[in-house]
Amino acid sequence: MTLLKGSAVAVPLADGSWRELTLRAPGEWADHPEPYRSRVAFAAAHVIADPRGENVPGAPAAVDWDATLAFRRHLFRYGLGVAEAMDTAQRNMGIDWPAVQELITRSATQARELGARIASGAGTDHKDELTTLDEVTDAYAEQIAFVEGAGSQVIIMASRHLARVATSAEDYRQVYDRLLGQVAEPVILHWLGEAFDPNLRGYWGSTDVPTATATFLELIKDHATKIDGVKVSLLSADHEKGLRAALPDGVRLYTGDDFNYPELIKGEGEHHSDALLGAFAAIAPAASAALAALDQDDLAGYDAAMDPTLELSRHIFAAPTFYYKTGIAFMAWLSGLQDGFTMIGGLQSARSPIHLGRIFELANEARLLPDPDLAAHRLALVLEAAGVRR
Repeated sequence: MTLLKGSAVAVPLADGSWRELTLRAPGEWADHPEPYRSRVAFAAAHVIADPRGENVPGAPAAVDWDATLAFRRHLFRYGLGVAEAMDTAQRNMGIDWPAVQELITRSATQARELGARIASGAGTDHKDELTTLDEVTDAYAEQIAFVEGAGSQVIIMASRHLARVATSAEDYRQVYDRLLGQVAEPVILHWLGEAFDPNLRGYWGSTDVPTATATFLELIKDHATKIDGVKVSLLSADHEKGLRAALPDGVRLYTGDDFNYPELIKGEGEHHSDALLGAFAAIAPAASAALAALDQDDLAGYDAAMDPTLELSRHIFAAPTFYYKTGIAFMAWLSGLQDGFTMIGGLQSARSPIHLGRIFELANEARLLPDPDLAAHRLALVLEAAGVRR
């Protein structure tokens, strides 16, 4: 079976019908290896699994290091920094600490050689059980020291262990006060919402977001010189706008809102968000074109490049949101940036063929498929293997 008929492709719908698409020519995206003047932008990058590895649930991670590093060079090509070893790289969803260490070391070395920016996640996930705040703090400190030693900026990630151990806002303050007192250079703080990880419900000591935000802001204000910025992944544009207006001078708001990033990065009045987004790994060429337009105060050009990507991002990050990594890997495969659609822990099975077909459709509409015929062929392989026939 083939779904490719000249320039037409059919994608399956949930009701059993099919939709005919016309393959669009890829966008004429220009390289932009330099960073942007008006915004700081990171793409949170995924890890490419070794297709010959035993990447089954519970097995040690087998990584295709050449392809993984090449994908980061693809992001650098478009002027994006790499946010390394974050949840996009399957932290707490398949990648183990030995692989994380090798990932950070290899990626930081490459970034240094190419003069590119990198920031890497430090958490507590190398430990199985932690039962006290001191143990959580010590575990964090180990990973922070490793990231600093690798020559990368530190992103202090939210910790499942801390979410389990802490019983109050004061417990969070105790841990983060100690960590921020020890870091060598300004860090990025990451507030990952429960849509991305249900184990982080009630982070900062409260399930009430305004109360948690007050604790978060107090921490930031008390340690502003040690904080480069904060990445907030709560998927609420209104919350982000309020928070960024309240931040101390010099502390950036790196949006992690994959549902509303075009308006948040564009900004309003005196305030805008910078970017640290998993979505940017999927839409790097278009994001680059938009940011380049923003550097020229070309708001129409920004909208023209960025707005068509939003529906794609919202679909990739649809509930259950924590499976968005599957869509990022699928986009890389459709784009010819990796040889196979396989993931650590077998996570390629986390989205349905119907969901993947819609990714293809939206990427085609946004002109984000560098080789549309190759992408159509690869979609057909996935559908055939799943038994989705016309």
